[in-house]
Amino acid sequence: MHVAIAGNIGSGKTTLTSLLSKHFNWEPHYESVDDNPYLNSFYEDMRRWSFNLQIYFLNSRFRQIIKIRESGKNVIQDRTIYEDAYIFAPNLHEMHLMTSRDFENYQSLFELMSSFIQPPDLLIYLRATVPTLVNQIQKRGREYEESIRLDYLKMLNERYEQWIEGYDIGKKLIINVDKMDFTDKPEDLGIVIDKINAELHGLF
Repeated sequence: MHVAIAGNIGSGKTTLTSLLSKHFNWEPHYESVDDNPYLNSFYEDMRRWSFNLQIYFLNSRFRQIIKIRESGKNVIQDRTIYEDAYIFAPNLHEMHLMTSRDFENYQSLFELMSSFIQPPDLLIYLRATVPTLVNQIQKRGREYEESIRLDYLKMLNERYEQWIEGYDIGKKLIINVDKMDFTDKPEDLGIVIDKINAELHGLF
């Protein structure tokens, strides 16, 4: 079983991944943020480091998916390979922070990689408005995220909505997180767990 959580920066993916992995006894696979050699550089100079960063993510997520499928375990994954390809990379290209030459190269590589992988058994999308994202980003206090602009988050949100609307390669579950608090309200987590059970096992 491969379940993946998608959502904008600050939507609560890592928190929910951790909570669901404990509840269902799934093995969590997190996004490699702390050991990412490009992240700090990218936020300092997006134009210079955008292609390097996206290639790093593409490579690490592709390896992650191969590992998940080979393991034969029940796994929950924090962020998907599709978000990089359909949201972050095109957004950087549109903002003129990635050249067309680099973007085309990236897309070609993604198309090749995606032909070797299967989509998750269930994709959970965490929908959040920009104020919620900003609140969560400020709460966790990562230094390199302090410079993230509101218009950047808004553009990403628009791309997420477009992508999730057309996502048809597997089951999807959309959770609106604006009025939810998975960490401090067990009943909110309970609602999500019920919805996941319904999707995976058709219990309701």
